[in-house]
Amino acid sequence: MTLLADPDAPTEIAQRMVRRLSIRLAEKAGQGQRFDVKVVSEPFSAGAEDPPTLMRRIMDRGSAEDWDIVVALTDLPLHAHGGRVVVDLSHEHGLALLSLPSLGGLRLQTRARRAVEETVLGLAGPQDTGAEGRPRSQRHPRPLAAGITPIQPGQVGEEETADLRYVVSGPRGYLRVLAGMVRANRPWRLVPGLSKALAAALATGAVATVNSTVWSLAEALSTPRLVIATVGSVALMIGWLIVDAQLWHRAASASPEARQKARLYNTSTVLTVGIGVLVCYLGLLLINVVWALFILNDQVFASMTRDPLNATDYWTLSWFVASTATVGGALGSGLESDEAIRAAAYSKREQERRQMAKDDHGDQRVT
Repeated sequence: MTLLADPDAPTEIAQRMVRRLSIRLAEKAGQGQRFDVKVVSEPFSAGAEDPPTLMRRIMDRGSAEDWDIVVALTDLPLHAHGGRVVVDLSHEHGLALLSLPSLGGLRLQTRARRAVEETVLGLAGPQDTGAEGRPRSQRHPRPLAAGITPIQPGQVGEEETADLRYVVSGPRGYLRVLAGMVRANRPWRLVPGLSKALAAALATGAVATVNSTVWSLAEALSTPRLVIATVGSVALMIGWLIVDAQLWHRAASASPEARQKARLYNTSTVLTVGIGVLVCYLGLLLINVVWALFILNDQVFASMTRDPLNATDYWTLSWFVASTATVGGALGSGLESDEAIRAAAYSKREQERRQMAKDDHGDQRVT
């Protein structure tokens, strides 16, 4: 069997699980069955995000290589007939398409391994297809085990390659896909990806820390006002990055499904950028504390504020300066290219999907 994985995260997940996958499958399958597993990394989802098209690509790839079973892994969220797809299966052709975001954001490696194991066992085992010629809608292939619930069977079109589809639905399913999308985007990569914004924030913080006016302001601010300054500066940074880099997704049409997808993509964008900005903020706060401990002088501080310098002053000043520096970083982010921000905020598959949607939107305006 072959694990066909999109580059980056899906390939990394496939390569980690393949080390023991053959043994685990043989143990679970029994009856002396043997599995030779290999990983093939290629962008099979490039330029498409609809499951029927991807399944046809997987079928063509498997036929060309004469693979017995193919399980494809992608970090794109997949939708079909109003549902959020977990996995599409074709028992006739020995194919499966697994959408990693639908497995959630926690314990992804373990959940992906369980999903692949259950999928392969379902494809390799005997199928209860009933009498010959029974309509596909009435066939009952072996269902996936409860290890990757909550999932439920979804609608499959008569012309599709897949004969069985599992989807997640409801608020819990929505949150699981959303968490998976945010994890696929790897929001922590936003920090090194915004070098110019970080340079501006660090410079702002370094200057503000030695400014006596800032000392007086920090002394006068209460904790609620410091919290408001934090929320305001972080929200400003998030909003500026989304607007300046044009990260907001517009629905391709006025249909409810298109609007639902747009809400999902935009929520994942806000969370991805928000987590990245919060990591930046905490880093600035830590750096400001260290810088204040090094640079501030007790006598000078007391002469300006008429209060002796203590641990609370170090913390309050560093907190206030971190908020001020974050605003400076938002201005500095304007020096970053839109491509650099997108590369820092999104996975490669998501970048391709958004670029394709942008091009389609542009074509519609021209027409």
